[in-house]
Amino acid sequence: MNNMLQLPTSILGLSEITVEQAEINNSGEFIITVKSTNKEIKCKKCNNATDPHGYGRIIRLRHLPVFGHKTYIEISPARGICKNCDDHPTTTQSHDWYDSRSGYTKAYEQQILMLLVNSTISDVSIKEDLGYKAIEAIIDRYIDTEVNWNDFDSIGLLGIDEISLKKGYKDYVTLITSKTAGGVKIISIIKGREKAEVKKFLMSIPGNLKETVDAVCTDMCDGFINAAKEALGTSIPVIADRYHVSKLYRKCLVSLRKQELKKLRESMTKEEYRELKPAISLLCKRKECDINEQEKEQLEPLFKAAPKIKEAYSLCLKLTAIYNRHSTPEESLATIREWITSVEQSKITCFKCFIETLKKYKNEISNYFINRNTSGFVEGFNNKVKVLKRRCYGIFNLKHLFQRIFLDFSGYAFLTNLNAVKM
Repeated sequence: MNNMLQLPTSILGLSEITVEQAEINNSGEFIITVKSTNKEIKCKKCNNATDPHGYGRIIRLRHLPVFGHKTYIEISPARGICKNCDDHPTTTQSHDWYDSRSGYTKAYEQQILMLLVNSTISDVSIKEDLGYKAIEAIIDRYIDTEVNWNDFDSIGLLGIDEISLKKGYKDYVTLITSKTAGGVKIISIIKGREKAEVKKFLMSIPGNLKETVDAVCTDMCDGFINAAKEALGTSIPVIADRYHVSKLYRKCLVSLRKQELKKLRESMTKEEYRELKPAISLLCKRKECDINEQEKEQLEPLFKAAPKIKEAYSLCLKLTAIYNRHSTPEESLATIREWITSVEQSKITCFKCFIETLKKYKNEISNYFINRNTSGFVEGFNNKVKVLKRRCYGIFNLKHLFQRIFLDFSGYAFLTNLNAVKM
């Protein structure tokens, strides 16, 4: 049985219409018939006013649910005929609340985009009873598949890093991000991690925006570093991330510790080695800069039994102190050179490869001390992208991946601005 309803126009949130009829059909769906209150129809060719020429076919548009019911808007757009043009073309009236190419109102499409933030197309498809392809079409109508430079006033910190799209570190892509006071945004997803492709994209950044790049944060990848230098010039500092540097020298300490502990296990009784377990556990779990005086005393038996571990630990502590010290790039570089000299004069050999790395990237490492910028925002961004990738069971189309990243990171702000522009 059809149920006729009295429905105020304001509840629909649509402009220039009046409700003629509203009913609930046997499927529990709202069917709302509306009529335009705008009598003017502009000619699609000359843009002059036309004369009335009847009505077009009935259009049914999915709209926001009313009281939890699936809702459709039905409208027969008025048509006008132009007497000014030679062939007297007819024009169908349109409204700003729907697109003639879509079967949904714009308000409903934007609601779908809002539901997609931190979700999946499959989930939204089930919840809204929409086809997968239909939701993809909505995304394509609103979200670009590549960066729109008109959305950027400045770039700020530029981050470059890679992630794997498949298990086993396969199918790498390079993510380029921007960090400003407004947050972190995706700029580009590049297939592979080759220097030529990264350089090509960086070269494509508009000149006025290149001037707004404060620095480039990356790991110690020659391709990324050289691409940034060649594309952006030497005036923009390229920073070798502090985390990646500390990871390398701490890895050296771990390697030495394993070697020395193996020797201790062979030379000590089980009881003697068991007494060192608390110190070993502490050294494994805590970074050297976090250890207090009481914990240092706890480490002494281990350091006494294995002096090389103590010396290597002390060297790591000194390098961490250099990073924690607020000094100029020149002062820090000089202190790092002194640290290298002290290591080379010691009997510790585990830092040999790390020292070569320090010498090779000394300029990029010292650039950290200009404003103490790191790639922390890049790593955090990448972790969220990996969560997105797992949630969607993999996204291998880079254009779709760009759209989904944009929605997850900037979707709320984008849709809020879209509504603000309409108002």
